[in-house]
Amino acid sequence: MRKVDLCLSFEGTEVILATSSDEKHPPENMIDGNPETFWTPPGMFPQEFIICFHKHVRIEKLVIQSYFVRTLRIEKSSFKEPVDFEQWIERDLVHTEGQLQNEEILARDGHVTYLRFIIVSAFDHFASVHSVSAEGVAVSNLS
Repeated sequence: MRKVDLCLSFEGTEVILATSSDEKHPPENMIDGNPETFWTPPGMFPQEFIICFHKHVRIEKLVIQSYFVRTLRIEKSSFKEPVDFEQWIERDLVHTEGQLQNEEILARDGHVTYLRFIIVSAFDHFASVHSVSAEGVAVSNLS
């Protein structure tokens, strides 16, 4: 099986929920593969978004490119519906003045159907998520 970026929209992945949206910077920008686009929630935290893979996948590495995110929690679900999420990863990110935060996470027990990303806190009133990528393989279709 070939490893791919499972989070790209052309792989069939969708952002099915975001707690906020700006028409100039919608949540779908995080998975469009364009480094010039991003999602920006308003200045109240926590904020969250859920990514649906529409299949069972095994994630080996996550890379999140963001700006001003202080604490990020990632929860996972392997059910057909986005229910019964369990906490998977929580990270305090380092603020990098004038450049994107590039957080690489090697994933253990990365069998998922949905991921919920929660921006628990930020370094400023506003934060942005520029891209989410998940290196891994599709395991099976939902049935």
